[in-house]
Amino acid sequence: MTPDYFSIAQVADILGVTKETLRRWDHNGELVPQRHPDNNYRVYHREQLMHFEQAKILFQSDWDKELAIKPKRPYSLIELFAGAGGLAIGLEKAGFKSVLLNELDKDACATLKANRPEWNVLQGDISAQDFTPHQHQVDVISGGFPCQAFSYAGKKMGFEDARGTLFFEFARAIKEVQPKVFIAENVRGLLNHENGRTLQAIKDVIAELGYTLVEPKVLKAIFYRVPQKRERLLLIGIRNDLAHFAEFQWPSPYHKVLTLKDALKAGELFDTDVAPSQGQKYPQRKAEILDMVPQGGYWRDLPEPIQKEYMMKSYYLGGGKTGMARRLSWDEPSLTLTCAPAQKQTERCHPDETRPLTVREYARIQTFPDQWQFSGSLSSQYKQIGNAVPVNLAHAVGRAVIDVLNQLEDVKQLKLI
Repeated sequence: MTPDYFSIAQVADILGVTKETLRRWDHNGELVPQRHPDNNYRVYHREQLMHFEQAKILFQSDWDKELAIKPKRPYSLIELFAGAGGLAIGLEKAGFKSVLLNELDKDACATLKANRPEWNVLQGDISAQDFTPHQHQVDVISGGFPCQAFSYAGKKMGFEDARGTLFFEFARAIKEVQPKVFIAENVRGLLNHENGRTLQAIKDVIAELGYTLVEPKVLKAIFYRVPQKRERLLLIGIRNDLAHFAEFQWPSPYHKVLTLKDALKAGELFDTDVAPSQGQKYPQRKAEILDMVPQGGYWRDLPEPIQKEYMMKSYYLGGGKTGMARRLSWDEPSLTLTCAPAQKQTERCHPDETRPLTVREYARIQTFPDQWQFSGSLSSQYKQIGNAVPVNLAHAVGRAVIDVLNQLEDVKQLKLI
């Protein structure tokens, strides 16, 4: 059941606005919190939020119905740029069977092989891989291609013009395999990169390959049972000869927003508290300074002389720099995890203890299963986890793609395709 009362932090996340915006709405009388009947905290009742589209979608979710989607037959998958397996595990949970996973990083490949010895993991540069043996044998190609800038000078940016980019290699795999559907994910910034020209170039190549692209969408992980404010751009394409036989629906949100407490403590997401594991440490002076930051706070919560000491030149520059000297809060989702938990610009300090998040804490926030072990050095493990697609987000997207393939399977039974 959806809860009836929501904190200010939760409503900010649900509506995609800042707490400062909510305070302004409160001051102007546009959206005024009320007192919780049990603890007298300032909260919002769900009825107050129903005229916001984002809240309405959350409260009227089909999550439970979509959770029941199962494949009508075994569907096969090739995953490119597989990393440590966040996307692959989520798609596996949805019902896909991996035929091949390609990844350049040796530690990430070791992670995949250690956890799934049965997976066909190919380590190496994607440009050296030949995908033609899998032509018309695989249902889906998935992957998060790293997006380097394209050069536009005098080019139409068709398939051949994309050569030299990793997107070209992703597109080549699609061309050689001809899957029914592809799933591509990337950073939100791709939407507006080069004023939208990069995404338009990608759309042009997809059309040239003979695929109908669902309008790309940024999915917020907090809506898909992930206790983290991560956003990913998803591109879903269906082969042209099949596109009019199936309709893709973006996954419904989970009925509530989960918090860091849900990630690290026993409860809705995990049966036990997070296990102890290795993690980075702060230098002594940094630890002394972060000791002064309250839960949910950041550098502006420090005394002014300490602010100047910690921020140095950044103190005099513009911008909020809200990631600096940031301590997470138990009652909010984690900020987006980066590839290193102790970088000054993107601090991710434990809510109670003055230390960076550990490897297992990182993994839980990304909704990796506790039994999933990571290979390589400590910094490599952080990087693998920080770069991953959250498992539960991938699971939700995977169910939506399974639904498309099930629709195509129904049509096939009617001998229409």
